[in-house]
Amino acid sequence: MKNFFCSVFFACFISGCTSEKSNFPEFTSAEIGKVTGQMTELMIHDITNPPLASRFFSYTYLAGYEVIAQHDSTFPSMHGILNGYPNLKRPDSISGYYYPVAAMLAMLETAQQMQPSGKRLLSFRQQFLDSCKKMGLTSDQIIQSQKYAQVISKAILAYAKADGYNKISNLPRYSPVKGDAYWYPTPPGYMAAVEPYFNTVRPFFLDSASQFIPPPPAAYSTNKQSAFYKMLYDNFKQGEADLSDEHRLIAAFWDCNPFAVQDEGHLMVGLKKISPGAHWLGITDIVCRDTKKTFNEAMFIHALVAMGLMDSFMACWDEKFRSNRVRPETAIRRQIDPHWKPLLQTPPFPEYLSGHSCASATSATILSHYVGNNISFTDTVETRYGLPPRSFKSFNDAAAEAAISRFYGGIHYMDAINDGLVQGKKVGEWVIGKAGR
Repeated sequence: MKNFFCSVFFACFISGCTSEKSNFPEFTSAEIGKVTGQMTELMIHDITNPPLASRFFSYTYLAGYEVIAQHDSTFPSMHGILNGYPNLKRPDSISGYYYPVAAMLAMLETAQQMQPSGKRLLSFRQQFLDSCKKMGLTSDQIIQSQKYAQVISKAILAYAKADGYNKISNLPRYSPVKGDAYWYPTPPGYMAAVEPYFNTVRPFFLDSASQFIPPPPAAYSTNKQSAFYKMLYDNFKQGEADLSDEHRLIAAFWDCNPFAVQDEGHLMVGLKKISPGAHWLGITDIVCRDTKKTFNEAMFIHALVAMGLMDSFMACWDEKFRSNRVRPETAIRRQIDPHWKPLLQTPPFPEYLSGHSCASATSATILSHYVGNNISFTDTVETRYGLPPRSFKSFNDAAAEAAISRFYGGIHYMDAINDGLVQGKKVGEWVIGKAGR
């Protein structure tokens, strides 16, 4: 009899800690997608650059995933997998929470603290809490879930602070390298180089940002028989005036340039666009819903894609500021046509490798492994920004189109695109090998 009462007490204690009651509806992956959408809107508002956007997403999903890993033994702890990740323990002093709610709140708390305009998330957070009450959670259960979330978020924010990104502002201001072969700011904004020291940040999975150094790009040359000039001339022929309607649409669909501005006489008007990472995380949301991934599965996949994106951007940016190659717009105007313009606005950083090619290949590799090699889907991420949906037979098909869009847009040479796809796949495979499952 004594053993019976002990068993009952233990069962009640565990139930009280997690509040996993059958009358609570299960959370779906769509809840995670809502956070992605809210964060994306903030990044557009703050004009968040692509590498930094991937960093915000990474720590936000990691906070949610840590809660999942502490309650679902089928998902591994990231301790021993991520570089420098602490062995976080479940805060046993907190009881009576519902862990899916705690996971969502940990995400929102982390995003709010990391993003410059994070306070704008407060209204969405309140809407979420109101929905929790409607689903049957008591005020105490919500309060305990909030307490749990704050403990996890505080630990993730400390881990984020230790990655070294905050030290970048103390480094010398980057100055463009002199010489025709090197990148130089382009019109109309002539913006300064973005994140020249991003390779100094601690990666999540990679040993270092330079773990997968790509082959050197084709050397700059004015010789019309050189490999560089031939690629340059291909870009010139693929100029804005000669593009097909389909190629224009592809370029616009994958533009994802937060720095785009439009010259309106004496004014420079910013154009509303998302980052490559936000686009691929939007795809992640779509396919997790389409394939009916559980809330826990979706959190794991979102976290891996986001952290893979950050490592991919680090590896890409490491090469960008090593080779420092001139953009097509600058070289074509100097060598062929001083009035030539690309379809897309040239981003403010060196050309080789193509960042979108790297990020897309990494995302496609991870999604193919955890969702499926030949999963067809319709990408509606850009419809809210006025672009029609596009359908793909696989993630790799989407990545290939995202990569070639940079050629259609006139902002990359073909070797940067092809080598970027190779680089991105290597990063994605490394992430899968480290994360397992």
